[in-house]
Amino acid sequence: MSFEGDLKYALGFNLVEGIGGAKLRALQGFFGGLKEAWHASRWELERLGLDRRALSNLLKVRDELDLDREIGRIDAAGVTLLTWNSPQYPELLQKISFPPPLLYMRGRLQPVDSRAVAVVGTRRLTSYGRQIAQELARGLAGCGLTVVSGLARGIDSVVHECTLDHGGRTVAVLGSGADVIYPPENRQLVSRIINDNQGAILSEYPLGTKPQAKNFPPRNRIVSGMTWGTVIIEGDIKSGAMITARFAIEQDRDVFAVPGPINSPVSRGPHWLIQQGAKLVTGLDDILEELQLGTQTAPAPPVQLTLPESAEEAALLPHLSHAPQHIDMLCRLSQLPAPIVGSTLAILELKGVVRQQGHLAYALR
Repeated sequence: MSFEGDLKYALGFNLVEGIGGAKLRALQGFFGGLKEAWHASRWELERLGLDRRALSNLLKVRDELDLDREIGRIDAAGVTLLTWNSPQYPELLQKISFPPPLLYMRGRLQPVDSRAVAVVGTRRLTSYGRQIAQELARGLAGCGLTVVSGLARGIDSVVHECTLDHGGRTVAVLGSGADVIYPPENRQLVSRIINDNQGAILSEYPLGTKPQAKNFPPRNRIVSGMTWGTVIIEGDIKSGAMITARFAIEQDRDVFAVPGPINSPVSRGPHWLIQQGAKLVTGLDDILEELQLGTQTAPAPPVQLTLPESAEEAALLPHLSHAPQHIDMLCRLSQLPAPIVGSTLAILELKGVVRQQGHLAYALR
């Protein structure tokens, strides 16, 4: 089923409190389309079995809302709407139990963003947590993996910023409207993600929605749901990071936990996860190995002495390292077209300079 022909009606239903994904599917199936459901009579809606609260909210919103004007407001805010069947809707997110029927997006998602890992943690990070967050974000970005987090203070902000600093792609999922940046000090971070074309801002909440405590647990299911696995760096047992980990477990995604000092409150969450069977992370290799992306290798001095034999090799070699990097990342860093990068890597592989490590990822031999 596709909502693309009924986009503004999907938007309208998303503004009705009490109508979520399950009811939206029922409405579309019963009436044959969201346009027909939106214009259905009260009697027809009651016949479907819509509960009194949802019905009352729907009738009220329908009477008061100008859908065309609302679409115009969204366009003016630079926001794109994604429904379940939109080409840019995250493929992995479609597979969770309750995928959001509508996503508000600023920036742009790319096919490469399907190769994603979530990295989350406490707002009250330690210097140790900051260091690990930077190391892992740098390594994941270098491997061409998109790093997803929640834009919160602390670990989340460090992860987004470090990913951008190293030329990677990152997605921030908000617990507020896509136009309401929280915390406000991260507005510059959001601007970098959008304006530098290095990722996207996503929210399932309507424009203007303020950050409320009740919004963040549902937000966390999106963070884990659109990724292969979730890395918890620091967080107490009842932290938001642990909620994200529990969603990842329910969604049958990998869970990774970074150990810390045994007397630190923010180590309690990761340590509990490790006791329950989460993958213990001592470095980037542990994540890559679990995701079957290979591992890093120690530097090999002969390769470092390799001289480029063409202009293409000269442009590409400075951006290769002993950590695997996806070909899309190498294209961006070298500013060479994909066919040239692919053929140059093939030549370097024949020379024994690089090796393919994982799907479309290359590292110095």
